[in-house]
Amino acid sequence: MHMDIIDLRSLFTVLAFVSFVGIVWWAWSSGREEAFSEAARIPMDDDDRPAAARGGSKTEE
Repeated sequence: MHMDIIDLRSLFTVLAFVSFVGIVWWAWSSGREEAFSEAARIPMDDDDRPAAARGGSKTEE
């Protein structure tokens, strides 16, 4: 069997689509809901470190 560039492009397209579907399936699986909810709350968590340790200025408002 002789593969030309069109066959390789088709194969790559199919593999990319299968990878995309796999990532979507993984992201929407019920087992990930708790981890994603926890990650979504990270910006809302209070940060007890001083501003200088966070890289901010000493006079934050």
